[in-house]
Amino acid sequence: MTTLREHLEAFSAGDPGRIAVAETVAALAAATVELAELLALGALAGRMSEVVGASNDGDGQKVLDVRSNEIFLRHLEPCPVAAIVSEEMDEAKLTGKVGPLAVAMDPLDGSNNIEQNMLVGSIFSLLPVTDAANPAQAFFQPGTAQLAAGFAVYGPATVLALSLGEGTDLFTLHRPSGEWRLTHPKVQIPAWKPEYAINASNMRHWTLPIRTYIEELIAGSSGPSGVDYNMRWLACSVGEALRILLRGGIYLYPSDARRGYERGRLRLLYEGFPIAFVMEQAGGAATDGFNRLLDLVPQSIHQRIPLIYGSREKVERVTALHNAGVIPKGGQRPLFGERSLFKS
Repeated sequence: MTTLREHLEAFSAGDPGRIAVAETVAALAAATVELAELLALGALAGRMSEVVGASNDGDGQKVLDVRSNEIFLRHLEPCPVAAIVSEEMDEAKLTGKVGPLAVAMDPLDGSNNIEQNMLVGSIFSLLPVTDAANPAQAFFQPGTAQLAAGFAVYGPATVLALSLGEGTDLFTLHRPSGEWRLTHPKVQIPAWKPEYAINASNMRHWTLPIRTYIEELIAGSSGPSGVDYNMRWLACSVGEALRILLRGGIYLYPSDARRGYERGRLRLLYEGFPIAFVMEQAGGAATDGFNRLLDLVPQSIHQRIPLIYGSREKVERVTALHNAGVIPKGGQRPLFGERSLFKS
């Protein structure tokens, strides 16, 4: 099988810009291998789920969150990266290098799953530096500017989903050698799979378009879809993303009426953008409800957004329901404002 190293060599082909991307992706992939070994120890590694500080997601920063961030930062040290944003850091980190790249990352997605030995993952995005004098400005570009993006899922097997802008490929970690091997080249999301992922316990807080869409799916063969759907919920966004890449379906983490969730919960820069990039490169789609996600421009490095992604026609149906609704007079799109008239 083709290894990740061979894949990156074929991609870069001696081009300096592509070599920088390949080197950085290789470093991020090496970080995921190290993290996979740490995760495999479970409780033998110590109290990794212990909360040691505040976090940007409000769930508390855990020991393993800190360790994961340290691992990724260490692997990025020799790379041509001028600026780094991480969920585990309040501010962008400037490396002092005159590098062509900026990296946005969530070193450990789904850390609440640690104690239960459930899926967790890592997410990353590579962006071009547009101003050498102010490399952090790279994080305020639309998602379409991404040069590469991917995520790792740590489960029974460790899987890396990667897009270099030429389709989406899945690599599986061969533990005896520590090599990533290409197992699913040029993945295309199946369109037909009748599955959806959403935290249904929040139904009473949803906006009208989300509630309407889920009620259509629940109606099954007697409803407008004419098909019986199954619901999935892993509480790990990249775990859901991997399942959708292989099986199809749709994932929804919408904004809702709860305090702190009015503008969504997930982060645009290092969760929404890379997942949307990988999805589109596999024939899928991603939206905040109204807008193509990759067309958005971040207003802050930790900006929250609603995130809906998966099979294209399913995502388009959710977008159509949102755009058929009423935006409050004088209000704005969900990236900036609440949609209070959707509440009932």
